[in-house]
Amino acid sequence: MTQFAHKKSLGQNFLKNDAVIARIVDFSAITKDDVVIEIGPGQGVLTEVLAQRAKKVIAIELDDRLISTLDKRFENFDNVTIVHGDVLHMNINELIAQYDTYKVVANIPYYITAPIIRLFLEQERSPQTVTLMVQKEMAERLSAEPGKMSIIAVAAQYYAHVTYGFTVPREDFEPVPAVDSAVITLTMKNEHADSNFDTKDLFRIVKMGFSARRKTLSNNLANGLHISKDDVVAILHAVAIKENVRAQELSIAQWISLTQEILQKRNCEDEGKK
Repeated sequence: MTQFAHKKSLGQNFLKNDAVIARIVDFSAITKDDVVIEIGPGQGVLTEVLAQRAKKVIAIELDDRLISTLDKRFENFDNVTIVHGDVLHMNINELIAQYDTYKVVANIPYYITAPIIRLFLEQERSPQTVTLMVQKEMAERLSAEPGKMSIIAVAAQYYAHVTYGFTVPREDFEPVPAVDSAVITLTMKNEHADSNFDTKDLFRIVKMGFSARRKTLSNNLANGLHISKDDVVAILHAVAIKENVRAQELSIAQWISLTQEILQKRNCEDEGKK
């Protein structure tokens, strides 16, 4: 039984299974050379295991009621720093400025999963890995394969290799949430095959492709790009994509090839108008 009342407005559910906590740290592959940003340490049970493995743990907690508890628990740990604040409004580069690399580990409220993922995917200095406890359905979406892709899956898998680790039953939390959780790791990619175009163009086209999930990709792109369906079909054929495919069926490599082809066609048309 937890000794601290959870705060419903912050979506707090405290993990109470020590075996799961150890498994999260094992799965995150933390070593004595690693600097770890932990988001939402709560009462510090995961923080303590991380501190036993890592070189440094920077634990960021939003709930001001927990800060004194955390400070007291880790007052004799020279490798733990407790930071009070909202990670979504922090300068991450400043926080890890003195370190060459870092990893992220977090058991976060479900409602900020997408913002947290976006925050670290788009960092100027991205982490080596991000290990998250998230809602099981979100974990399945993030790690989906072509055929079940979504915008958030494309975004995550564009920047990182997503690995589904294991499921955590809702009974391992207090209070018990309405759904099961799962642990995933995002391992950042060092290079992208998109060096010849702006990433914003890629996601603009991805959003067009997913604008109406029941429609084919060609119909959605025709509407979004304001060109004929025949022109879109020609573009799809040029990169070996079937004309009746839907957005959720494309792989990351296909989205990149499609974006390159669309931009190349646009550039050629612009040159022709000069």
